[in-house]
Amino acid sequence: MAEVRITAQPRTEFGKGYARRTRRAGLVPAVLYGHGEDVRHLSLSAREFSKALKGGSNTLLTVALDGETHLALPKAVTRHPIRPEFTHVDLLLVRRGEKVTVDVAVHLIGEPAPETVVNQELTSLTVEAEATHIPQSFDVSIAGKHVGQSILAGDIPLPSGTTLVTEADNLVVGFLAAPTAEELEAELEEAEAEVGIERDASDEEIEAAAEAEASAEQDDDSAAPSGDSAS
Repeated sequence: MAEVRITAQPRTEFGKGYARRTRRAGLVPAVLYGHGEDVRHLSLSAREFSKALKGGSNTLLTVALDGETHLALPKAVTRHPIRPEFTHVDLLLVRRGEKVTVDVAVHLIGEPAPETVVNQELTSLTVEAEATHIPQSFDVSIAGKHVGQSILAGDIPLPSGTTLVTEADNLVVGFLAAPTAEELEAELEEAEAEVGIERDASDEEIEAAAEAEASAEQDDDSAAPSGDSAS
């Protein structure tokens, strides 16, 4: 697991106005806490932090602050709902050799058998691992998997020193039969009806309706009595 060094500066002002000014200056408001120590308020370079997270959400950070360095993990990262920027970061202090509980992403590799639909129930597994040896992700092969097969949390091999916290019998990936064209069409019509969408009739439906109407008129003409009557 790679460690990324990031520079921080103490933060003594608070409030929404200060936070906005901090973000405009290219910084992210953050807190550093853990191990019973007092919470430290600080600011991080938004660019450095964004670059660090490219290594994964469990990237181990070496935070340089006031002439000291601290090992920390991003515990909670808050992003702006619209703009591509961070609004706040919680950093958890850790020590080398210490075990921490983290969520690690599950990446699916390969393609299942034809006519098989992949249903991924879990996108991450919760595990316990040494702070300096957290897996970046779990690559799970689904190559050639058939309908009816499944992969459970306990089926995924873990590196030495990593313990599964997620229940072993939790479904990670299931494999279903691909729906037929008729089933897809029926589901689409049902969904459209639920939201009040009315479809325009297709050319085939219009033609069929016209033929049915013409046939009905012919039947009516045949059944009607003739205009002549006995005098």
